[in-house]
Amino acid sequence: MREIGLYEAMSTLRAVRRLRPDAIPDDVLRRVLEAASWAPTGGNVQPFRILVVRDREKMRRLGDLYGNRWRRYVKERRAAMDGLAADAVRKHEKTFEAGTYLADHFHETPALLVFCFDPRKMAITDAKLDRVSVVGGGSVYPAVQNTLLACRAEGLGCVLTTLLCMDELEVKALLDVPDPWGTAAAVPIGVPVRGGHGPISRRGPEKLVFGDTWGEPLFEATTS
Repeated sequence: MREIGLYEAMSTLRAVRRLRPDAIPDDVLRRVLEAASWAPTGGNVQPFRILVVRDREKMRRLGDLYGNRWRRYVKERRAAMDGLAADAVRKHEKTFEAGTYLADHFHETPALLVFCFDPRKMAITDAKLDRVSVVGGGSVYPAVQNTLLACRAEGLGCVLTTLLCMDELEVKALLDVPDPWGTAAAVPIGVPVRGGHGPISRRGPEKLVFGDTWGEPLFEATTS
C-alpha cells in the first residue's frame, strides 16, 4: 500500500459505491475504527458508538430497507430533473447508476459501519432555535470523516449514507440498539470493484468563503 498525505487523501476521497464482497482483514478494520475514535467531540465525551455489521442475514435485511429507500429517492430525483441540461442529467444518472449498484449489492457489503449517538451526552446548543438543529452532529460526523479518510489511506472504498436513518426503528430493532440512542450514518466499506478513489469535483474557497461580510469573497476567482 502506498503511503499518501492528508491533503492527497482529502482531495481524492470519492464516494465509492461499488464494493467487492471480500472480507476486510481485522488489522485493517481496527486501524480504520481507531481513526474514528481520534475525532474531536464536545467535551471529549465521545457520545457515539459504531456497530460493525458483518452478519450476512442482518446485511440482507438492511439491504432490503436500503434498496427500498434508494429506489424511492431516485424516483423523486428524476421527477425533479425536468428541464435540466443534458450534461447535468448525465452526471446525475451516473450517480444513480453507482447508487443502484450499491443498493442491489448491499447484502454483499463486507462491513457496514453504523454510527449511533446518545443525545443525553451532547451539548446541543442550537436545540431551541427556530430551525433544524445541527450542532449535535458535530460530535458524530467528525468521526465519520476520520473513518472515510482512513479508508482512503487503506485503499478501501467507502461512502457516507443516511437513508437507513429513515428506518431507524427497524434498524435499531435488528441491531438491538437501546433507547435513547439514535442513528446518524451507515458507511459501507470494502475493496473497490473499479478504480475507487480519485480526483474530485468541488466548488473551491472562491465560491464558499466570505471575508468579514456575507457575500464578500475572501479570495478572487482564479482562471486556472
